[in-house]
Amino acid sequence: MSRSFPGALILGALLAASAGAQAAPDGKQISAQGANGAPACVTCHGARGEGNPAAGFPQLAGMGGRYLEEQLNAMANGSRVSPVMAATAKALDPAQRQAVARYYAAQPSALDIDRLAATAMHPAKPADTGAWLATRGAWDKNVPACNQCHGPGGIGVGENFPALAGQPAAYIAGQLRAWRQGQRPPGPLGLMPAVATRLSDDEIDAVSAYYAGLPKTADSLAAQANASAGAKQ
Repeated sequence: MSRSFPGALILGALLAASAGAQAAPDGKQISAQGANGAPACVTCHGARGEGNPAAGFPQLAGMGGRYLEEQLNAMANGSRVSPVMAATAKALDPAQRQAVARYYAAQPSALDIDRLAATAMHPAKPADTGAWLATRGAWDKNVPACNQCHGPGGIGVGENFPALAGQPAAYIAGQLRAWRQGQRPPGPLGLMPAVATRLSDDEIDAVSAYYAGLPKTADSLAAQANASAGAKQ
């Protein structure tokens, strides 16, 4: 008995560790099957987190894991008002919200990041309100360029500033208005409520449409550049 006792302890520890590993939430499984009565994420956000622009559901793939987790937590506790997502976020426990956030953060974006970033080099005209706000801002109203935080071409920066390019226009506009109405947490440095309250409805719609259409714009600019390069050869 005494000789087998250490072995039993080791076996018990291994079994306990195995049980703990099995109990860890699987973000991929939650995304595909849902959990705790919450529907599968893929139902609205697509099989690879690519979003559904026609229905207004945003892309999740490649977003910062910390950002996604914070948004799920905010929707669960009500500080971010979301009639569509509130019940789902509340159904998931904190570990499950973290797991699914990390899963989507690890998925590659379907967008051409290099082409999008290159759009920032294309000069905007003041009459093109959306492009002007995105790349130049409105300093007469203390509104910085969106790209200053969200990256060239709205590709996103780090864990806290999500990508805007390719997100549905209705979704972007809805979030800007939510900040204006105090229905979303202020985010890093409390920037977004200050920005949103200084934009008119027309400006919100314009910059939202600009970012929604930016992937097509990026493809068009790349094609023009390639054609120009070919003509010079």
